[in-house]
Amino acid sequence: MSFDSKMAAGRCLCGAVAYEVSGPLRQVIACHCEQCRRTSGHFVAATQARREDLALTAEEGLAWFASSNEAERGFCKRCGSSLFWRRHGEPFVSIMAGTLDQPTGLSIVEHIHRESA
Repeated sequence: MSFDSKMAAGRCLCGAVAYEVSGPLRQVIACHCEQCRRTSGHFVAATQARREDLALTAEEGLAWFASSNEAERGFCKRCGSSLFWRRHGEPFVSIMAGTLDQPTGLSIVEHIHRESA
């Protein structure tokens, strides 16, 4: 996967969760799996960064939901924005691309789980 090395920042709709990414971001992957569709109302478009490169600058609204035995989803408990997805024990965190401040320079490079669309 291709990673872009520019600095990035983003937040939820109400601002109760905000973050900065100091390292590279992967280009966007669109996931059509059932869980992504149910949490977003459509498919999810997400980039990815190393966990250590993600710093929360506001986190009072952040909550985590164990969406499976393998992973959890981070969202804002105040406004409901879907923000993150992370697999237990993995060094990366997926970041919902729409929560990033514009412009991102990122684009969708792949669709996964199309059979669930």
